[in-house]
Amino acid sequence: LDPEDAEAWLNKGIALADQGKDDEAIQAYDEAIRLDPELIWAWFCKGLTLMMQDKYDEAILAFDETIGLDPGFADAWYFRGFAFETLGRTTEANEAYTKAEELGFAR
Repeated sequence: LDPEDAEAWLNKGIALADQGKDDEAIQAYDEAIRLDPELIWAWFCKGLTLMMQDKYDEAILAFDETIGLDPGFADAWYFRGFAFETLGRTTEANEAYTKAEELGFAR
């Protein structure tokens, strides 16, 4: 693993998440983001992994970063909606789901 390669850290995070090592995966995503703050997949995968840990508020922040980098990232809008829905924030959830569907996300 090249310690300066953001993509390598992203891939390490995905591998760790696949093994159920969520805390270590998030650390790898954070390192990828530190090296390349615009690495959209690191933000997105971090959000998904945080959701697996029931850290929905933190997940929303990661999805917000994803969407900030690519407002057309339908999956990020969908999972942002899911996180809001889980928190009981129905209005925000529905807005995010609507945006995801407008962008072509099919539930």
